[in-house]
Amino acid sequence: MKAKEIREKTAEELEKLLADTRKEIFNLRRQALTGQLQNSSKIRILRKDVARMETEKTARAAKAGK
Repeated sequence: MKAKEIREKTAEELEKLLADTRKEIFNLRRQALTGQLQNSSKIRILRKDVARMETEKTARAAKAGK
């Protein structure tokens, strides 16, 4: 997901997307442990998406605090 797409989300949508992405990472890690994971790069991509979402949350909080 691109940063532009993340910025367009509302706060509620962003929270839900963040929770869903974290659950997906958890499930992919579990698949990796059991040897069922087909595409290991998906975990890395999702981790970067989580970082982008957290960055946007922090930026919004700083902006709201001014």
